[in-house]
Amino acid sequence: MKKISVDQIEAGQRFSRPVYIDEDNLFVPEGIPVRERDLERLRKWEITSLYCDGAEISEDPQAALNAFFLRAFTSPRQKAITTNYNALRSALLEIFGRLRAGEQVEQDEIHRLVTRLLQLIDLHPNDVVQYMLYGMQGEAGEVENALNTAILATLVGRKMQMPRHRLVVLVTAAVLHDAGMLRIPQEILSKEGKLTPEERRQIQTHPIHSYKIITREIGFPEEVGIPALQHQERWDGNGYPRRIARDSIQLEARIIAVADSFVAMVSNKPYRLSMIGYTAIRNLLSDNGTRFDPDVLKVFIQVLGIYPIGSIVLLSDASVCRVLKNRSSAPLKPLVKVIIDAGGREFVDDDGPEIDLAENKSVFIARAVDANSLAEQHRKR
Repeated sequence: MKKISVDQIEAGQRFSRPVYIDEDNLFVPEGIPVRERDLERLRKWEITSLYCDGAEISEDPQAALNAFFLRAFTSPRQKAITTNYNALRSALLEIFGRLRAGEQVEQDEIHRLVTRLLQLIDLHPNDVVQYMLYGMQGEAGEVENALNTAILATLVGRKMQMPRHRLVVLVTAAVLHDAGMLRIPQEILSKEGKLTPEERRQIQTHPIHSYKIITREIGFPEEVGIPALQHQERWDGNGYPRRIARDSIQLEARIIAVADSFVAMVSNKPYRLSMIGYTAIRNLLSDNGTRFDPDVLKVFIQVLGIYPIGSIVLLSDASVCRVLKNRSSAPLKPLVKVIIDAGGREFVDDDGPEIDLAENKSVFIARAVDANSLAEQHRKR
């Protein structure tokens, strides 16, 4: 097999044959794009070379279009967001690895991560959400889901004017809310088919594992452990593990429940592709007081908008745009940036004009779109 330097591989590359770390360990199957977090693990493990009998695949129109979309993240500011997010991801990956192995994790490590996350959100809230919903293209695992849930929970907590000390509790609980999943067998978590009753029962024990990890292993107080224990409880009392309802569920848990559900919907899973943000918001709006606290859900919608930041939308004049900013007073009329104009011109340097749909009455959002449908449209032009 041919030897490939890890330094020559970039996220998004695909190969015509499987790529291996060594004779026994597969890195990525043929045709599957390399992810940034895959490369991070190689760097962490100090692996410098890979092996492959095939060649790079470069003619995939979907990959080309994705690369076009991600040009938005080549500006210095967005590169800084990506760098900061990846640093947080690496730190949490290390923490989760040690928790999975049953090794000691200190509270100070979590405190430092939470402080850095809050600082990033304080400085660049819109950019962080845009990276999460647009830049990641639905590629998220356990570490990213924890960070993304914490990001959204922070924005909701801020909107609800939580004092800083309580916001820290919320974010800490959000980062660790699914830590109990580290104690669930991987074959269950990655199963593509229907879970058996016993497998489902094991999944439903994860909030209890999270609570024990937070309070007993790391040593955080109950106020941090309880939201993790309760984040799968439902507003109507039909959740788990204790089937409590309404105000018996701690507010932090109710916030995490909404954020966690949204993040799950916009992330790829073994059994389905990610939803676009608009569809996920529509799903949340259809809850009707069943799973979520209606007041928390209302704030969540105010924070993200009907078309979340980073959403790709098709305007009535056939131009394709990315949502830059929402306003609660006009949720259907965000500020957008043109990616492809009505004449088919592509702004490859992400330098298209911005349109405030609240002021420009000549166009409106026809529908939200995803990368797959845009690729099809792109091929027909």
